[in-house]
Amino acid sequence: MAAVTIADLEAEVWRALQTVTDPELDESVTDLKFVTRVDVDADHRVHIDFRLPTYWCAANFSFLMADDMRTAVLQLPWVRSVEVTLGEHMYADKINTGLKEGRSFQDTFGDEADGDLGEVRRTFLLKALQRRQGALLAHLIADGFAPEVLVELTCAELAALDLDEDGARLVARYLERRPVVAGARSTLAFVDVEGEPLQAETLATYVRALRRVDVNAGFNSALCRGLLHVRFDTETPLTPRCEKPLDQTNRAPVVRA
Repeated sequence: MAAVTIADLEAEVWRALQTVTDPELDESVTDLKFVTRVDVDADHRVHIDFRLPTYWCAANFSFLMADDMRTAVLQLPWVRSVEVTLGEHMYADKINTGLKEGRSFQDTFGDEADGDLGEVRRTFLLKALQRRQGALLAHLIADGFAPEVLVELTCAELAALDLDEDGARLVARYLERRPVVAGARSTLAFVDVEGEPLQAETLATYVRALRRVDVNAGFNSALCRGLLHVRFDTETPLTPRCEKPLDQTNRAPVVRA
C-alpha cells in the first residue's frame, strides 16, 4: 500500500470542506470559491484560509461558516488541530482571534452579538430544507407521482424509490436536511417547516410558494458570485482586483438573519 502523502491529506480536507455550506445560499463554500488555501503540516495541523464576497459580510454568517469549517475538518481522525483564517473582512481580526482562542460568537463580539448563532443556523437550515423540498416535489410531480401518494410517503419509502440520477440526487440532498424539522408525524417524508403534514389538495400551490424561496436564493447566489469575481481574481486566491475593498464606509452588520 502506498504511503499517505501530505497531498492526500489535503485532498481529504477539501472533501470535508465540500460538506460545509453558506448558510443563506445552501451551497458549498468550496463551490462558491470562498476557500482559498488548505495546508497540512508534518504534525497534521490544518490551516485554512477563506474569503467572502464583500468586506462587510455579516459577522455572524462569517463566524458560523468558519466554525463549521473547523468542525467538519476536526472530524477527520488524523487531524490534530485546525486554524481557520478569514481574510479581507472588516471583522477579520476579531473573528480570527475568537476562533483561535476557541471562543463562541457571543464571547467574541460581546454586546454586539445580539442573537444566538444556533437560531440563525436553524433559520437558514429551514430555508435550505424548503428549497430542496420544492425541487424534489417538482421533480416527483413531473415524473407522475400523484399528490395523494407524495403526502403519505415516509422517509424510508422516499429513500427506496427507483428514480433517475437527478431524482436520486434530489432525494439524497433533501433527506440530508429533513432532520432539521420534525412533528407529531415525523416519519412522513414531506412536512412543512412547522412539522405539519402536507395536504394533497393544496400541494401544487405549496410547491409554487417554495419556488419563490428558491428564486430568491438563486438571485442571492448569483449576486454573491458576481461580487466575489469583481473583488478578487478568483483564479488566484486572495488577490484583490483593487487596492481597497469595494466599500469601507458602511459598517457591517454583526448579525443578519
